[in-house]
This record gives sequence, C-alpha cells and structure tokens, in this order.
Amino acid sequence: MFLPGPDKPFVATPAAINRYSNEVILACWQILRHKADEHNGLDYLQVFEDESRSENLWFIEDGPGGAITALLPSDY
Repeated sequence: MFLPGPDKPFVATPAAINRYSNEVILACWQILRHKADEHNGLDYLQVFEDESRSENLWFIEDGPGGAITALLPSDY
C-alpha cells in the first residue's frame, strides 16, 4: 500500500533526491498512494517514467520491517 509508518520508513537515496528533488519525489509518492488505495494495493516495485531524464524514478516497498524507498535504477 506504500503507506509509511513507525515500522516502515519512507526514504529516498541521495541520487534520487539529487536527480528529482524532494518535492517531485513527494508528489510522485502521493500519486502512488492514491493509486494503491484505488486498486487496493500495488506491486512492490513502481516506476515513474520521465523522458527528459536519463533514469526513471523507482519506488520499492520492502516487506515487514523494511522501508519504502525512492531510488534510481542505478541505485539498485
């Protein structure tokens, strides 16, 4: 559901922040949350494509005890 909490922090890699900015990452995460609610969940990996940038923005949700991470494919 891409819903952060005390046991599931929402984090972003430095490279993702540098390439996309905190504001864009948060805006994409809000879209992701809306889609997760709309579809009663999503796959653990979601990709935001931006043809003007060399890498897409990924969001990965780990299982229990993990995190929700915004990252670039090169971070993986």
